[in-house]
Amino acid sequence: MRNGTHFDGTRTGRTRIMRLGLDIGGTKTAAAILHDDGSLAALRTAPSGFGGDQVVGVAASLAWDAMAEAGHGRPDSMGACMPGLVDPSTGVVRHAVNLGVETLNLAGELEQLLGSPVAVENDVKAAALGAYGILAARTADGSVPGGSGVSHDETLAYLNLGTGLAASVVRNGLVLRGPDGMLGEIGHLPVAGDTPCACGQVGCLETLTSGSALARMWTPPPGGGRDPFTAALTGDRQAREAAETLCRGVALAIQILVLSTGAHRIIIGGGLAALGPALLQGIQSELERRADKSLFLESLRLPDRFELLPADIPLAALGAAALGAAALGAAALPAAGLPRQETARLAALTCTL
Repeated sequence: MRNGTHFDGTRTGRTRIMRLGLDIGGTKTAAAILHDDGSLAALRTAPSGFGGDQVVGVAASLAWDAMAEAGHGRPDSMGACMPGLVDPSTGVVRHAVNLGVETLNLAGELEQLLGSPVAVENDVKAAALGAYGILAARTADGSVPGGSGVSHDETLAYLNLGTGLAASVVRNGLVLRGPDGMLGEIGHLPVAGDTPCACGQVGCLETLTSGSALARMWTPPPGGGRDPFTAALTGDRQAREAAETLCRGVALAIQILVLSTGAHRIIIGGGLAALGPALLQGIQSELERRADKSLFLESLRLPDRFELLPADIPLAALGAAALGAAALGAAALPAAGLPRQETARLAALTCTL
């Protein structure tokens, strides 16, 4: 993208580069550079490396490419995120199995290659910070529908529907970690059934609601696309049952997060969020069905407390950029990387899904 360009294509006129955010995903790595007003100066992506050396090498190469694209020197701060057990205090990542990483000093190796300190965090926790920034900006903007933002003292839960299922909680602008950073790992709550989970348990929530669960429950026909909701409309019974199970699991995840964390808002992201309006409507219908049978659940107003964010917003990279700013004691980026124009566009999108 061109220097000073918002996600909606408008120009900012600003030239000073402020923050670098690196999102090292299981399949793709992204490097985003943001201005101090939150506008996007550069975005580079590439397939992720496999194994510690390649993971770090790809990320550093993209960072240098993004800096060259932005054309205004070294960012003032840098942050990075990736899957696995991440210790922000040491910068070490453990058990990122999808990337072939058992133990990696991510912060140290990136600092060596980039020449600046790099703050690190788990990718879902970074995405939660990105989502929190978007909702906080809605509140500050004042031009978006009531109830779709979040105030500083409210709690946001981010639910990531990817290959697996995980969540993260942000309160007062800070990620809640718990012992060993495991707070929010609701995918490994055993809830029903006898399906083995990768964690060693059976019947985990992740076995109902995740990309891997969907792949197990439904085999897309050759050339027929990978959307179970669309396939269900053509009479595919297996697709319909898989879609219904998926929505039931997400509805249960929302209920768990509200009851266990006191979350005011639930934001859903990750790869499955690309299923869009059909997924949103399926979750809402399931929550409404449950509320019809329980005055207790009806009182929680769960259908009004969640939303999907568009899948093309690089939440984790935006959150990683905010991490770097926070590590240096700088003020948080506006909207965790989104200016007011973009906030209004997102509000329109998410309120009409």
